Amino acid sequence: MPTIPSPGLGTSGNDDADQCAETVRTALEIGYRHLDTAQMYDNEAAVGEGIAASEVPRDDAFLATKIHPSNLAPGDVRETTAESLDRLGVDSVDLLYVHWPTGAYDAEETLPVFDELREAGTTRHVGVSNFTTDLLDEADEILDSPIVANQVEMHPLLPQSDLLDYCREREITVVAYAPLMQGEAGEVDALADIGESHDTTPEAVSLAWLEQRDGVVPIPKATGEAHLRANFDAPELSASEVERIDAIEERERLVDPDGAAWNRDG
Repeated sequence: MPTIPSPGLGTSGNDDADQCAETVRTALEIGYRHLDTAQMYDNEAAVGEGIAASEVPRDDAFLATKIHPSNLAPGDVRETTAESLDRLGVDSVDLLYVHWPTGAYDAEETLPVFDELREAGTTRHVGVSNFTTDLLDEADEILDSPIVANQVEMHPLLPQSDLLDYCREREITVVAYAPLMQGEAGEVDALADIGESHDTTPEAVSLAWLEQRDGVVPIPKATGEAHLRANFDAPELSASEVERIDAIEERERLVDPDGAAWNRDG
């Protein structure tokens, strides 16, 4: 199974082309080696421009994109993957995801095309996003390719421990989106207190907690260089600090599948 560099750079919502390209270029300069985009984000071309503008060789960056739910019919997967590569300015990606298991998604019809694209060298690896354990079981039965990643919302208020245990047992990396809790980390006392003791932000503590979970790769979003560096240099938490975060009982899902972008755009 591949080692997916951590942390990655999330680009959801970064649809200002110039800003996105500069963010990617700067992130690579800082040391990020994992870039995450998607057809849904409408920024693949800008991500590609950032890669091209960087002095980091393409082969040194782990590049992932995702197929929009409305494009998951077999012919559309083939056609739009080629379009994604063209926008990114690359011959292949390192990881190609099913973005959401909805829209045009049909496991029996959709997943064999991902095998086909892996065999053709269009993608090195196959991943899924927002899959439950039942959906992972179904996908594993159909795919010849190993599922190397499941990208899901994960943070201290949504630890997804059962899903993480499942993925660890099957050597599936959990790629955590919304790791900075969309601005809500400061409202969690444990994160605020621990951040103060490390002279850092509650968001950095949330990110550090994820990075110290075995089998998890967070993909924080950032634009400015200062935020990019802060995310890349998250603090090391003590065992007692990790235990305090683990003990948080409050639960909140920040991304509502019923209101997600695919539901509006698809």
